[in-house]
Amino acid sequence: MTARIILMIVALSLLGACGPQDEQIARPREPDANSIGFFCRMGLAEHTGPKGQILPKGWTDPLWFSSVRDALTYAEMEVVSEREMAGFWVNDMAQGTWERPAAGSWIAAQEAWYAIDSRKASGMGGTEAVPFAAKSAAEEFVKANGGRVVDYVGAKRSVAAGTAPASAGET
Repeated sequence: MTARIILMIVALSLLGACGPQDEQIARPREPDANSIGFFCRMGLAEHTGPKGQILPKGWTDPLWFSSVRDALTYAEMEVVSEREMAGFWVNDMAQGTWERPAAGSWIAAQEAWYAIDSRKASGMGGTEAVPFAAKSAAEEFVKANGGRVVDYVGAKRSVAAGTAPASAGET
């Protein structure tokens, strides 16, 4: 009887080990000199304004985007579904400057508030979706720069309605 109990405990222990493995928690990274924008194929440092990064599950390096509009475009195109993303981050523009977003200012794109249709242009002159962690910061930005405040879904819809890059060479 004792041998049966021990055998059952061992079997149950082994079954527990066969379950889904805990995935390593994805964290945003800071761009470096080798970080290249997915659409424009230019270095991120060559562009002003907020940036985006998407880490597909199973990848070690994120896809970089020279503008948040580009990152939202990629997410809206559903090349990689939301379920296949280990993480999607954008700069909180309440930190740093337009010329240089602050290091460590990454926030989850799905939780951000976006100022859209403002007078601020992306690094190469297109419209930009400007992200903020706090809705009040987005509202202050809109007061100064025009536009309106939307959530993540609203920002993606705005991109789909016509603010997406016209070609792979444009950002």
